[in-house]
Amino acid sequence: MTAATVARGDMPLGSHVSEARRRAVRAAVALTIGMIAGFVFSDQVIDVLRAPIEVLAESRDASLNYDSVTGAFELKLKIALFAGVVLSSPIWIFELFGFVSPGLTRRERRLTVGFSFAALALFATGSVTGFLLFPHMVELLASFASAEDSTILNAAYYVDFVMKIVVATGIAFTLPVFMVLLNALGLVSARTLLRSWRLIVVAIVVFSALVTPAADVLSMFLIAVPMAALFAGALLITHLHDRRAARRASAAGLPDPVATPSGV
Repeated sequence: MTAATVARGDMPLGSHVSEARRRAVRAAVALTIGMIAGFVFSDQVIDVLRAPIEVLAESRDASLNYDSVTGAFELKLKIALFAGVVLSSPIWIFELFGFVSPGLTRRERRLTVGFSFAALALFATGSVTGFLLFPHMVELLASFASAEDSTILNAAYYVDFVMKIVVATGIAFTLPVFMVLLNALGLVSARTLLRSWRLIVVAIVVFSALVTPAADVLSMFLIAVPMAALFAGALLITHLHDRRAARRASAAGLPDPVATPSGV
């Protein structure tokens, strides 16, 4: 078997299994190191998450509580696992891509790399945005209780609440990348996306209102405007892609791919 044959992905099953095992071990080592780092710095993470509760405690009885003897330890493990997945993500994503890339064409590899980097960058941006917003959400949601009441929060539930906000905002910021990817694969046309712009704007506003339930409208716009700009940029990219595809089809004497059913 020549190197060229292996490069095309025609490896025997045993070689595939061996490579998968090697890459899985490297990814597992990276995940373990990330989890150790997350566990070591879990106290600092909890201190940051506790900051909004300390602000509430200035005006009412407010604190984080554990509902079991092992609650604090389990919370540290949860933070360690979350941190491990995030910190090791460049490694396990690289190993995953390295495993599947021999079976991809050159165009598919180029698309995968480009979209992966764009998605990671936007996910990180959205996650940071969600992390910066969660104190305002805690302040507003806790304000519905009377000042005479105590705000006793379960620590595990509270950390889950913050993680969901961070992950949801990160995913929301990556959606334009998937719009462009679907268009590049010929599954969705720019024309279809343009016809749905009203629904997209409404969805952005609703999502921004849900993740930023602050008393002022400014917080909502701080999320809605960047998301709208990202979707507008994605729409422009899909439009340019469809124009290039139409020109290539016209030069080759083929029907417009956007106008065919496959172009939706």
